[in-house]
Amino acid sequence: MANPLCTYFGECGGCSWQHLDYPIQTENKKKTLANAINFNDIKIFAGKEYFYRNRMDMVFHEKGIGLREKRKWDRIINIEKCAISNEKLNNLIKEVGDFFNNVDAFDLKKHIGAFRYAVIRTPPEDSSISFVLNGDSTKLKEAVEKITEFSAVTTADNIIIVYTPQEADFSTSDEFFAVKGSEMLKERYLGNEFLYPAQGFFQNNHEVAEKMQEYCHGLLKPYGAKEAHLIDLYGGVGAFGVINASLFKEVTIIESDKLAVKAANINIKNNKADNARAIELDAKNLKKIGFPKPLFVIADPPRSGMHPKAIEQLKNLRPEAIIYISCNAEQLGKDILKFKDYKIKSAALFDLFPQTTHIEAVAELTLNRG
Repeated sequence: MANPLCTYFGECGGCSWQHLDYPIQTENKKKTLANAINFNDIKIFAGKEYFYRNRMDMVFHEKGIGLREKRKWDRIINIEKCAISNEKLNNLIKEVGDFFNNVDAFDLKKHIGAFRYAVIRTPPEDSSISFVLNGDSTKLKEAVEKITEFSAVTTADNIIIVYTPQEADFSTSDEFFAVKGSEMLKERYLGNEFLYPAQGFFQNNHEVAEKMQEYCHGLLKPYGAKEAHLIDLYGGVGAFGVINASLFKEVTIIESDKLAVKAANINIKNNKADNARAIELDAKNLKKIGFPKPLFVIADPPRSGMHPKAIEQLKNLRPEAIIYISCNAEQLGKDILKFKDYKIKSAALFDLFPQTTHIEAVAELTLNRG
């Protein structure tokens, strides 16, 4: 048994495994993945056990900001320092907590109040705070004025104001604007710089995410050829596609989010991946595009897994190999079973989320021609 580093452990609804020695945590996750995909030869990649995280969605309450209490969604624990967040993020937690003490915080039961979330992001070379406000509040003008005042004194590079409807419990929205800096953040993997929307998805553990990029590049390298084509499915801002573009004749990044596709096209240009293109398309509509052979796929779908229609289209396309990245081991196992003409060649576990039960896995599937 380990001594939890966090003073809120057991009370906060975030971490659940700080009482376990770290090797036990990774071994438990390895067993979970092995059971889910029925494959035992799993490599493990890890990084810092604490102070690794570069995104936190903090909740406003009457005393500042905090996190939800364990098993009590409507109660917020005031947080002054988070043991899994990096140093820069903890500094911004303090800045926000001190400045916004006694603000008009959103009441989770009554659905009134202006301030809902402070989404804090601190990648190695950038930082942002997105203030998520109740768009139906009668005190938006005062809230915006206070945030603007804060933007002049904070160490955060970018300050963004986001509006969400009072009935919707989201920390992101399409309705936002920058008060300071930009609506985009930047992060670097393997020498490539990527821009991504502060409102969008990007891995929150830079060190281990870069190891995953390097590992996937190593998986794809033997498949690379002058005539081969790579599909980066559920491609986000194009990190996998751009990093591996040099290995293939052509790369097509498929993504349904408009802002992510916009960023992907910027990243293609900035990183001189001239043989890559980004297309705004739902993965379930993959049949609308034709692809030459030989074909390879790297896919990083959401927690719900690949859409059934996307799986059917991939089965029809019959790529030589599929690199499937998943944050849901159980769903990964279910999806792999649907690819009956494929076998697992390799699998790896990337512990992007130490002190929690969450898993990130990479499974390499190859077409069985036997």
